[in-house]
Amino acid sequence: MAFSVETERLQLREFMPEDAGYALRQLNEPSFIENIADRGVRDLEQARAYLVSGPIASYASNGFGLWAVLEKPSGRIIGMCGLIKRPHLEHADLGYAFLPEYFGKGFAFEACTATITAASCHFSLQHLLAIVNPDNAPSRRLLEKLGFRLQETRVVHADEPVLCIYHRATREAVPEWAHNPGRNG
Repeated sequence: MAFSVETERLQLREFMPEDAGYALRQLNEPSFIENIADRGVRDLEQARAYLVSGPIASYASNGFGLWAVLEKPSGRIIGMCGLIKRPHLEHADLGYAFLPEYFGKGFAFEACTATITAASCHFSLQHLLAIVNPDNAPSRRLLEKLGFRLQETRVVHADEPVLCIYHRATREAVPEWAHNPGRNG
């Protein structure tokens, strides 16, 4: 059965190959390339292949992956959020990216909070990591608001820059003061 979860304003569901149009746009957003990576995806076929070999393959091998984040009223995909298990990291990590027109509206906070809950309750993960570019201040603020704490800075992949690695236990609640969805996410 496919994973899906709903929040007040969002639905998180598994990606399908038909979501390639969204993936093509997201992967080519300057903010994605600057803060995450240039995946080299330049057409719909490459976007479909990215979804099939990335998130969709992860559902089969790990039970989780990056999920499509849909705005409930419109049904449009506005971002991605989910769990990634990298072989060179001890724990799964929280990943997210949103289209620029949805920045600063609390959608990332809402989707990440639902993902942390799913990590604990649905997937029985006790710890989560998050990897972020040191210069990405908005994401670093969001992670701290979500209860993550900086664990270390180091090179995660050979020949790539130093990244910040954050950690949190999934059983820890998101701090009550953080429940202001209109800011930092």
